[in-house]
Amino acid sequence: MEALRPLSITAVAALLSAAPVRIPTFVGTGREVGGRRGKSVRAGAGGGGWLSGLLGRKGGGGAPTAMTLTPGTVKAGDPVLHEPAQEVSPRDVPSEKIQGVIDQMIAVMRKAPGVGLAAPQIGEPLKIIVLEDTQEYISYASKEDIDAQDRRSFDLLVVINPKLRKTSKRTARFYEGCLSVDGYRAVVERHLDVEVSGLDRNGHPMKVEASGWQARILQHECDHLEGTLYVDKMVPRTFRTVDNLNLPLATGCPPLGA
Repeated sequence: MEALRPLSITAVAALLSAAPVRIPTFVGTGREVGGRRGKSVRAGAGGGGWLSGLLGRKGGGGAPTAMTLTPGTVKAGDPVLHEPAQEVSPRDVPSEKIQGVIDQMIAVMRKAPGVGLAAPQIGEPLKIIVLEDTQEYISYASKEDIDAQDRRSFDLLVVINPKLRKTSKRTARFYEGCLSVDGYRAVVERHLDVEVSGLDRNGHPMKVEASGWQARILQHECDHLEGTLYVDKMVPRTFRTVDNLNLPLATGCPPLGA
């Protein structure tokens, strides 16, 4: 899953030289749109943690930009992303191959930058996920968004053969993105409390109890291991480009939040 990333000087120069884009005056204002009053949806409110390609401006005020491709990741349409992954034999965990896959996953996730990655996203059909949400990533969101998402930093987690269990019936709807579906977002309803068990990178049993945003990341990454992308679970009619993230939700769409 994607995280906030500042634009490079080259990208800024390209944007400045591009033809001007007309920005609708109703975005984020709640003004009348086509005879009805549009509901404003702020980018940070639903997208924090996946907003690669937005300007890294603190306070949640990043401006959407054109789609950027995440290097080192397999893209939607490749069968490896749409088929169940294979379990890793515990005896193979210390092997050079498995440890190399884990190292590559961490490197790709951090370079993107993202807050989570599954092995199929680098073309390896194995049940391995990595995730990490840093204080730096969180600092790009507003306090309002951080509170709404129940988002807290956590150290790097590597989970092999994860098994996810929902531990409450509480759910929430927020925007998600994916490093394998560059440039797009959609609202996904997820459980707020989960437990994930599996093996750590040393082959030792582990268990993680998570809530809020970390629980969302875990569900997103575990879905990858079953051949499921977030678009397979998205709330209908909420799919959009990053550039349109601030536009109102369509009439009839459920509101963001718990």
